[in-house]
Amino acid sequence: MHMHKFEKIWLIFGIGALVVFLSVVGVSAFYLGNKPPSCLTTIDPKKVDTEAPFDKPGLNKVEGKEWDYELVYVASAFFYNPGEVEVPLGAKVKVIATTKDVVHGFQVAGTNINMMLEPGYVNEIVTTFDKEGEYLVVCNEYCGTGHHLMSSKIKVVK
Repeated sequence: MHMHKFEKIWLIFGIGALVVFLSVVGVSAFYLGNKPPSCLTTIDPKKVDTEAPFDKPGLNKVEGKEWDYELVYVASAFFYNPGEVEVPLGAKVKVIATTKDVVHGFQVAGTNINMMLEPGYVNEIVTTFDKEGEYLVVCNEYCGTGHHLMSSKIKVVK
């Protein structure tokens, strides 16, 4: 089969671009230590209320870790627990969240926090709240008829 010179050039260019792209992704994934979100931690959805740290939702001061506080959230039928929490300005916070019933979203408006909460899995993210004010936590995954009422508030105070 005869191929035109330009077809050969574009074929070589396309395969070369594919090799470069896959090499960059491979280096990023393995050498630089990038990993998927934390869906590696599991929990029995029926026992969420009795297992730590979800037995005491809210803001908890921690010692000896790289973050200052743990902010524990439990989502269930159209509400977040806690409904409102105060976080000190500039504190490094590890947000830990799960759900007891169905898939919920967990988005903190005005930040880069956006997680999908699935029954049986624990999501975690470490962040620093650098701006004083109120941040609205909303469910961005449709979870039923009361979905639009599901919210919480994080107040960042001095």
